[in-house]
Amino acid sequence: MSWGANVSVRSVAEVVLGRQRAPQHAEGPHMVPYLRAANIKDGELDLSDVKSMNFTPTEQTIFSLRSGDVLITEGSGSIGSVGASAVWHGEIEGAVCFQNTLLRMRPRAETAEGRFLGWWARSAFGSGLFSSIASGANIYHLSAERIRALRVDLPSLEEQRRIADFLDAETNTLAQFENGIYRQLALLEERELAHVFDAVRGAGIGERHSYDNLSWLGDVPETWLVASVSSQFSIQLGKMLNQEQVNGDRLRPYLRVANVQWDKVHVDDLAYMDFSEEERPRYEVLPGDLLICEGGSYPGRAAIWDGRIGEIYYQKALHRARSRGRSLVRWLYYCLRIARTMGIFEADGNTSTITHLTGEQISARRFPFPDPKTQEEIVRYLDREIVEECRLVSAVRRQLSLLAERRQALITAAVTGQIDVTTARGADLS
Repeated sequence: MSWGANVSVRSVAEVVLGRQRAPQHAEGPHMVPYLRAANIKDGELDLSDVKSMNFTPTEQTIFSLRSGDVLITEGSGSIGSVGASAVWHGEIEGAVCFQNTLLRMRPRAETAEGRFLGWWARSAFGSGLFSSIASGANIYHLSAERIRALRVDLPSLEEQRRIADFLDAETNTLAQFENGIYRQLALLEERELAHVFDAVRGAGIGERHSYDNLSWLGDVPETWLVASVSSQFSIQLGKMLNQEQVNGDRLRPYLRVANVQWDKVHVDDLAYMDFSEEERPRYEVLPGDLLICEGGSYPGRAAIWDGRIGEIYYQKALHRARSRGRSLVRWLYYCLRIARTMGIFEADGNTSTITHLTGEQISARRFPFPDPKTQEEIVRYLDREIVEECRLVSAVRRQLSLLAERRQALITAAVTGQIDVTTARGADLS
């Protein structure tokens, strides 16, 4: 290998910050597409949502992109996300500029290859080098000057191209393995949902009967009760958030949409609001209550509260379902899981994309409700199946983590000269 000296980034690349977005640039005679932080993933360009802004011809000469430019996210609210990068290869024809949420690292043609600098930037991101130089409180920033001051071990241009070719090929192979693992995860999820679907419709149990308003579920055992949710559960919307009530004599933690995931309630980021004694019976969450997302990105998502915090409440973006005595909240949870997956609540609305799930929609929705003993037996069966599925999913996700570690080790080893890429294809870096 032919490696040069350890040099500063400023000596091998021009690093500049993009043009600031401002209302006066929203329209004009020179509208061109521009890239921003949302378009940059780790090693990938996401061009599904590219916006346009007015850049004068002079500004276009300053802020336009060339093939081989490396784009780096300049700031982020997460220290682990600042510095993600990707190489621009002219994916969009014509002039394309960039905004000040990005830094452009343009290689000096006589000393640096853009693809090599792109791999170096990915190494700096994955190894934590970029995050180590970021500064800020709520938003972490890199700054062009701090990037320019970083050091890079720079081999000859010929060796840079060999390294880039090597990493292109090796990471493509790893990506194929990764895609296979994601297919495994998708199949596991499909299998889990198939178990739930068959269970809540009583597949294989007794004679069948068809209900017009359960056509999405199919036939159910004729001995099973088919009834509205409100006949089996009380449904109550949470308390409206009021900024005036974030202070008070009875500040109590409350749950919101962000806390409720499928079958999990996260309590590591709780907010507080004042709840009076009179409001306690109406808005307190008790162990065994089912919390259902009313809005947010996934209306209908639900989880059962386990009582790990003694006194806790819930906000208006959630519904609380409490059994009237006959049916299990765990049974309703599984019914909601299938209904949400099959888009049943969307069919109740006026648009193709539901943004809210009203109490009226939940209350009126009809599900099969077998006798309590049958519900208990089926719920126990499904819980066992879900535990096994979770075990398998965890094992598969560990494979993804190992692949990510291998990719990072490979990139860092190649761009720092720890391996000879002419002989290292398929090298074991464990």
